[in-house]
Amino acid sequence: MILGDLLGTPVHDADGGRLGRVADVRFVLDGTPQQLMAEPRLLGLVIGPHSTASFMGYDRNGLTRPRLVARILRWRHRGSFLVLWEDIAMVGPRSVRLRPGFTRYSAALQKAANG
Repeated sequence: MILGDLLGTPVHDADGGRLGRVADVRFVLDGTPQQLMAEPRLLGLVIGPHSTASFMGYDRNGLTRPRLVARILRWRHRGSFLVLWEDIAMVGPRSVRLRPGFTRYSAALQKAANG
């Protein structure tokens, strides 16, 4: 599957309830460095209940300027959350289904990257 095909895909919980759409993906760099950096690994998917538009970086690094842009993007992405790859039960051509008991993490990676 091409990553771009996954963006905007509907996401459902284990019972079939709609949670939103895939808004973004998160990668981490780990392992032994190869040439310039370590190998990227898919950490998980960011699920957006209201919008699948780009976060433009405002979700991760505390950007607050320009203030109006920051406010609008935070409002559009309210309720967005990260689901780790281990919590994904199935990725299909028309939907993503999460496993029972999945955990919602902050889309800002504050907790998921450490644990």
